[in-house]
Amino acid sequence: MGLYELFIQPFAEFGFMRRALVACLALALGSAPMGTLLVLRRMSLMGDAMAHAVLPGAAIGFAIAGFSLPAMGAGGLAAALLVAVLAGWVAQVTTQREDASFAAFYLIALAAGVLIVSTHGSPVDLMHVLFGSILAVDDTALISVAGVASVTLLVVAAAYRPLLVASVDPGFLRSVGGAERTLHFVFLGLVVLNLVAGFQALGTLMAVGLMMLPATAARFWAREVWSLAAVATLIALASAAGGLLLSYHLQLPSGPAIVLLAGAGYVVSLLAGRHDSLLARRIALRAHRVA
Repeated sequence: MGLYELFIQPFAEFGFMRRALVACLALALGSAPMGTLLVLRRMSLMGDAMAHAVLPGAAIGFAIAGFSLPAMGAGGLAAALLVAVLAGWVAQVTTQREDASFAAFYLIALAAGVLIVSTHGSPVDLMHVLFGSILAVDDTALISVAGVASVTLLVVAAAYRPLLVASVDPGFLRSVGGAERTLHFVFLGLVVLNLVAGFQALGTLMAVGLMMLPATAARFWAREVWSLAAVATLIALASAAGGLLLSYHLQLPSGPAIVLLAGAGYVVSLLAGRHDSLLARRIALRAHRVA
């Protein structure tokens, strides 16, 4: 089998593979910067919590309109935003930290979503909602994903400096009169939008994988924030294209193949990245002993 049959033919001959690739590329462009900022804010697990918070709203949309992506997407967006607002409100009016309230609400949301889908559909429907089907992306979902990616990049570009300061030193931003709370909710809103877009393609359990795994892997290759986001985007793009090719040639589920390939990228980065990887630490230790 030549290079054409391995890498080009699946996308050249099949429209559903091309749509899946474009959807994954748009997801990577929007999700990677959000994942980078989540890592900087030490909110990586909150991304997972918010991905699960999408489920009950998507389940209600499914119960009302079946597998209608507009209905499930709107429901998922409303549910995730509600969980984000409630978690922030609990953190403000009590002594409980925001990550703890996120964990509580996302567990409630996950259980409620599974219950709703189970009572209004079959186990196959539940698996579809949880894990998605990137190969079944239609034009409506593709436009939605591309729109979310465009909005994300435009907002990040327009508010890059305040978002960066809010991520690394929110106390300083408050001290100089910056709208730290407003930026926080804008940031959470962008995260939710990208998770909802990812849900339409990868399902609620897989959507956060393409956001967080490339971002955590990028920490082993880059230092500056812009380069972290760029490396994370490249890893996400490679994972998406490679995962689709693996699913095509080996008859594997596409969503898990994409996320597992991103996980492999993280493991390789952990072992052999330029900064703070096991290999880099070993080389630095050897150089220190020689000196």
